[in-house]
Amino acid sequence: MSKFGELIDDNAPLLLVFFQEDANPSEEFHPALRDVAAAIGDQGKVIKIETNKNTKLTEALRVKAIPTLMIYKDGEMVWRQSGEQNANTLISLMNDYVG
Repeated sequence: MSKFGELIDDNAPLLLVFFQEDANPSEEFHPALRDVAAAIGDQGKVIKIETNKNTKLTEALRVKAIPTLMIYKDGEMVWRQSGEQNANTLISLMNDYVG
């Protein structure tokens, strides 16, 4: 968990995406995440976390639905939602926390 603490303790926004390899997201979801990462550039990060490989973190953050998306800034969770979101929505949310 200490690595997680270091990861989220940044003034740049961090989008965490909890997913499962065996769950079938829409074909647009993973490309949308790449679009978000490209649009944000070095002003933020997008990190996908496979729940089956990160069970302690998944349980600690009480992730129940897949996908679950969270935005952290300065060590605090500032946004959380379950379910897929489109790239434009996520880019707008991330831009709200840049700077």
